[in-house]
This record gives sequence, structure tokens and C-alpha cells, in this order.
Amino acid sequence: MKPIVSKDSIVYFNTDGYTNLNTYLEKSKPSKIFVLVDSNTHQFCLSYFLGNVKGDYTIEIIEIEAGEIHKNIETCTGVWNVLSELGADRKSLMINLGGGVVTDLGGFVACTFKRGIPYINIPTSLLAMVDASVGGKTGVDLGNLKNMVGVISESEMVLVDSTYLSTLPADQMRSGLAEMLKHGLIADKSYWKKLTDLANLTTEDLTTLIYESVEIKNKIVKEDPREQNIRKYLNFGHTLGHAIESFYLTHSQKPTLLHGEAIAIGMITEAFLSKELLTLTDQELNEIASIILNTFPKVDIDEKDYEAILKLLIHDKKNEGDTILFVLLEEIGKAKYNCTVPNSLLTASLNYYKSL
Repeated sequence: MKPIVSKDSIVYFNTDGYTNLNTYLEKSKPSKIFVLVDSNTHQFCLSYFLGNVKGDYTIEIIEIEAGEIHKNIETCTGVWNVLSELGADRKSLMINLGGGVVTDLGGFVACTFKRGIPYINIPTSLLAMVDASVGGKTGVDLGNLKNMVGVISESEMVLVDSTYLSTLPADQMRSGLAEMLKHGLIADKSYWKKLTDLANLTTEDLTTLIYESVEIKNKIVKEDPREQNIRKYLNFGHTLGHAIESFYLTHSQKPTLLHGEAIAIGMITEAFLSKELLTLTDQELNEIASIILNTFPKVDIDEKDYEAILKLLIHDKKNEGDTILFVLLEEIGKAKYNCTVPNSLLTASLNYYKSL
């Protein structure tokens, strides 16, 4: 597969990735290589990755605990301390081998350690492959508030190897499909249609769809790297979705929601808002809700939790002052950013989801 060139990085696919990684290592001659993993990728992905690294390098493994709950400054402090103790310098290289938590947190650690060391992302989850592979967003959560602390700084390169997907449980695969569905909804109706028959996908089909998803995101990010205008499209489903995810993260009696599971709810509720406020049709809304619910199990959101969920919207990063701004759909494949929504419709959108 042809590499996808982003603003300051390149995304390589499958075996081409390791060829280019080894060329990069040979040319840059890092003083040390630090591979950041979580407990899952340490067990299931690390040995395969190391088997593809050619050359004699000092390689140190740093492991963090798995899960969004550990994507915080405390974990960063632990990694910064380990880097310091193991003698990392500005010629060191950080390789982040994992899902979105590892690539987001590892990128942030690398960008801030000694004011910045180079890093490479190797996403191992479907979500990270189609979302974290492009755009250079790094960062961590602040309490239950998603991605509140971070910087935009692209990696040296990204390696997308679909071999890692064989290590994922079904719910993690579904989580990644949410971002792929979003890319179709905001930018490419034909791509959305390709994703409507997920049950019959082959591995080869999935690899092609991942490639197309990265292309869609890359095209948007190249045009608007600092999220001043159309990059906001990528937040469709994330305004309500992040609020729901944050609420469930901090209520131990609630089921744990993966990122994609929360964004799936966000896409349905924000599609409802699109029908109410813009030109999305009833037929398109029904299609969106039906396809998403065919992939993602329905979540029972208690009406008494609505107020607490909606209060979290004030922390959304797209907001301007006290104004909560949404990305909505004019039609499948065409989005609009900076949309304001009356409070009454926010509750109505949650009721719509509950009624399905």
C-alpha cells in the first residue's frame, strides 16, 4: 500500500512500515530506544514488533497499566521518571506500541520530556489505527475530562500493521468501527455505504477500509492542522459522546464504556440534532441509527443521569466562552461545524436514543 503523507509525518502500512522504520533507525542512530507498552500490548504485541527491528540498539521497555482510567498526568510522571532514571537524552527515540491511550500519552510524554524527543506511533487497535494515526494530537485526561491536557505535534512516522488486530477482543474492534463510520458520515457517503455491511467483511476488506479512513482524516487535517475550521468535523459524535464517556468513567456502578461505544451514542444523538436543526432527513436519521445499533449494543442511560451528563458539555474543547458548539450533519457525507443547540433539544436527543 502506498504511504499516506501527512503534514509532518508519513503513515506506512504493514511490512513497508518495518522497512522504513529500520531505515530511519539506521540513519538517525538513536542513543536509546524506549518502547512504551501497556500490560496488554506487552503480552500480545511486543515480541512480534521486536522481531521486526533490525540492528543493534539499546532498547528499554516501559510498561503502563492498560485502560483509559490510567491516561493521566500521574502516569506521565511515572514514565518521565523512568526515562530520566534510564538516561534518556534528546537523541533518544520513543516508540509507542499500543492503542489510543498509549499513543496519546506516549506522544505527550515524548513532546514534553527535555522539551521534546522524537517519537514513532505503532497503533495496535483499530481505533488507534484510524484515529490516532494522523493529526499529531497528543495528551491525557484531566480527571474525567477527556484529552484536556496535551499538544499537537506529529510523530516521525506511523506504522499501521493490521496483523495486530488479531490480538483484539470483539468489543475493541467495534470501538474502532465507530470512528470509521464517523469518517463516512462527515465526509464521504460512498465510504459510509461500504461500511453498512460489516458482517461480511474479510481481513483484506478491512485493511482497505482502514487505509481509506486514514486518507479521509489526513485530507481534513492537512487542510486545517490546528483545528480552526474543518478539522472540527472530526468531532462529530464527540460532544455528547465525550460527555457520556466521561460520566461513565467516574461512576463505578455504571458499565465501562469504551471510547467507540460512547461515540456511537454521540453520533445517534447528534444525528437527531442534525435532523431537528439542519437538513438531515428522517430517512437518513433512521439509517444512521439502524446501522450503528446493528454494530453497537444499546446502552441504558438513566433519565436521572441526563443533567449530570449535560453539565459536562461545558468542558468540550470546541466551545467558545459559555457557548457549546456542535458538529452536525446537513446530509450523510456533509457536515457543518460551530452549530448551537437549544438545551431542550439536548434532552430530546437523549430521549430519542433511549426510545430506539
